[in-house]
Amino acid sequence: MSSVAGVDSAPQADDGGPLRTIDELAAAAGLTVRTTRYYASLGLLPPPARRGRMAWYDDTHLARLEMIRALQGHGFTLQAIEKYLASLPADAGVEDLAVQRAMLTSWTVGEPQELTRRQLDQHAGRRLTDDEVTLIEEFGLLRTVAGERGGVRYTPVHGFDVAVQLLEVDIPVAGMRAAGDAIERHMSALAEELTRVLHDEVVEPWRRASDHPSREDAEQLEATISTLRRLTLDAIVRGFQRSANKVIARSLDRG
Repeated sequence: MSSVAGVDSAPQADDGGPLRTIDELAAAAGLTVRTTRYYASLGLLPPPARRGRMAWYDDTHLARLEMIRALQGHGFTLQAIEKYLASLPADAGVEDLAVQRAMLTSWTVGEPQELTRRQLDQHAGRRLTDDEVTLIEEFGLLRTVAGERGGVRYTPVHGFDVAVQLLEVDIPVAGMRAAGDAIERHMSALAEELTRVLHDEVVEPWRRASDHPSREDAEQLEATISTLRRLTLDAIVRGFQRSANKVIARSLDRG
């Protein structure tokens, strides 16, 4: 018997997919019920289906929550996420949202963490001075936001640990800034070009070839993109090594 009185089995959506209670939706998305309700109150989720006194959520609601988590992985505020979700077509289905999420999923590993000042020092492995925290933030490897209960919360970005180690090396800050600017400038251009290639050569052909893609099809595309990202990162590192060795070789020839 179902835990809902008068219902013998879990109801289904019009498309045959499962319907979930708020508790089941939160569990499927890896969130707490409180957080899920909060997102719904902000209008980040469409209204649930009502059957009697029960509110039911379908796969579209789950896909929206997964999109929210992907955007949060990029450091988007809830206000920015609300604006982005509002720009999506009102009839965007699960597959469309899955493709969008695949393109937006952070290249970093692990979920972003919001830390207190003490937790940030623990994460760094030593006590950071206020000037060091400011400098790491300027490098773009640390984000600060106001906490819900006051105070400041810190979110380390992938590469934070490298910045901490650099601060311990006897290198002028001006040199660190110059190196950081060079890396940011060239990596931004490379990221834009590779993202365009990924969209034009992988995502769009997949869209054209799939008249009615299923959720499984979209998940397979997401797995493919994840693999391509891993291989791309490895290729970038190896490519830089080759280029650096060529620069050294040319320098030796000139010498």
